[in-house]
Amino acid sequence: MTQHPQEAAPLGSPGAAPHPVLAHRYTRAEEREGFVRTLFDQTAPHYDRIDRIFSLGTGPGYRRRALREAGLRPGMRVLDVAVGTGLVARQAVAITGDPALVTGLDPSEGMLAEARRALPGVTLIQGRAERIPLPDASVDFLSMGYALRHVADLGAAFAEYRRVLRPGGTVLILEIGRPESRLARAIARFYMGAAIPALCWLAAPRHRSGELMAYYWETIEACVPAETILGAMRAAGFSEVGLTTELEVFRAYTARA
Repeated sequence: MTQHPQEAAPLGSPGAAPHPVLAHRYTRAEEREGFVRTLFDQTAPHYDRIDRIFSLGTGPGYRRRALREAGLRPGMRVLDVAVGTGLVARQAVAITGDPALVTGLDPSEGMLAEARRALPGVTLIQGRAERIPLPDASVDFLSMGYALRHVADLGAAFAEYRRVLRPGGTVLILEIGRPESRLARAIARFYMGAAIPALCWLAAPRHRSGELMAYYWETIEACVPAETILGAMRAAGFSEVGLTTELEVFRAYTARA
C-alpha cells in the first residue's frame, strides 16, 4: 500500500474534464454524456457479471473495507454518486444498517432499473454528479465507485460533493488508475484492455459489454494524473485530501468537507 503525499502540486485546471475527447467513440466533448449514458443503459443487465469477471470476485470485500477505512459507520446518511447497479451502495447498506439511510444517484435509467431490484428501501435518483438534486449539507458520507472518469467537469462535481456534505463529512472516491511502472502498465493493458473485453464479448456477444470494458480501459489510460484530481478537490474547498493506492492500480481518494 502506497501513501501519496497530501501536498502534491496540482497539474492542469481543477475544472478540467478527467480525460480528453476520445474521437473514435464520440467527436465532441458535448457528446460524451450521451455516449456514456447509452453505453451504460445498454450494458446494465450484464454489469454485475462484468464486475465479477473483472474483479475475480474480490469486489464486494474491497468496497466494504474501503468504506469502513474511510470512516463510514452505522447510522450515517450516505449518497452514492454513480450508483450503477448498486455495487458500492450494497456495502454501504450493510455498514449503516438501514437502506433508508442510503441514496443512490445515476444518470443511466438502465442502471437505476437494475439497482431498484438489488436495493429495496434505498432512494434512487436519476441525475448527474455536476448537479445533484439534494439540499445543502444533507449527507454525512459521499461515495463514488469507479465513475469519476465519466464526469464532464471535475471542479463542478467536487463543488457539488462539498455542497451536499455536512461540515466534517467525508468523500470517498474509488478509482482505477494507470500504473506507473512499465511492467505493471503492460500487465494492466493486457488484462483490462484486451483480456476482459474479450471475455465480455464471449459472455454476451450480442450486447455492448466488451465495448464498455474496452472504453473503460481507454478512459483509464487517458485520465488526468492523480495530482490533478487531488488539486481539484482542494480547489473545491475540501481538507485532509489524500490518496491511497494498492497494487499500483486501485486508488481511494478521501477528503473532509
